[in-house]
Amino acid sequence: MKERSDSLTLQGLIAAQSRLKNPIVSTLASKQSIIEAGIGGEQRVAEVLQRYTFSFKNNIFHDLSLSSDSYFQIDHLLKTPYYGVILETKNLAGSLEFRDNPPQLVQKREDGKIKYYESPVEQLERNIELMSAWLLQRNIDFPLYGAIVLAYPKQHVEIPPASTKILFPNMIPPFIKSLPQEGKRLEMSKFNWLSSEILRCHQTYIPKPICESYQVPISDVLPGVRCVACGNIGMLKVPRTWHCPICKVNNHLAHVQTLGEWFLVVKRSITNRECREFLGIKDKFTANRILQSMNFKSQGTYRDRTYFMDLRTVIHN
Repeated sequence: MKERSDSLTLQGLIAAQSRLKNPIVSTLASKQSIIEAGIGGEQRVAEVLQRYTFSFKNNIFHDLSLSSDSYFQIDHLLKTPYYGVILETKNLAGSLEFRDNPPQLVQKREDGKIKYYESPVEQLERNIELMSAWLLQRNIDFPLYGAIVLAYPKQHVEIPPASTKILFPNMIPPFIKSLPQEGKRLEMSKFNWLSSEILRCHQTYIPKPICESYQVPISDVLPGVRCVACGNIGMLKVPRTWHCPICKVNNHLAHVQTLGEWFLVVKRSITNRECREFLGIKDKFTANRILQSMNFKSQGTYRDRTYFMDLRTVIHN
């Protein structure tokens, strides 16, 4: 029913590393590696679920974001007429310890480094609680089960959680099949309605701009239009198009990606002056035409107008 969406957080991290003149770049690179590993693990689980055919009606949602008492994000949700299954995926190399007091996950890497993370058991239990509340708000009460999935068998669990199920991807289908199909089931019309309602209520996660999240001054951001062909920052504005002095490619829409990077890296809004400075153009009328062509939301008078981008438009679902 829903595949994984592109990560705006990842897009922002990647864009920022080539634009920032700041020591924070090494931190961003580490964060990128963690997110990419997580995405790789989730894709592994999605592939297993895609290959397997269950004998009962089911819908699968990946990378789902909803809100009940608070905002929550679910890696994978499998819904049947009898129950729902929430899977929390982790892709961490080395030896893992699931501690209960206090709740945390300890990773002992092969290089000897030890890292500490929020307990996935707590994340899973919180998601089950919030998903149950979301369902009850719609007068739907049926069991929710959960498990933590380790993306690859090479991940070693030294201390497992006390009561939460740990699975490798190939163990997911047997686990789901073993769950009881008892009690009142959802009628098919209700089952289909619930799937549509989940999709309708899904909220794309919009991260804070990198500069805001990491307190980076805008003066540390390298301006310039990025070439969509070679990645070079510094395309030149020529009549009716942009020209890359490195690979000689022309692209009349090159500013689109660059303005997307502004909202992911710098700030949530942009003015005509900021647009001119970031794109490297001098004429305010040219900047105005570009901003108007992007169908941005805006507020304020002509002189003081501020523009806002709906970042959901840059996601490929």
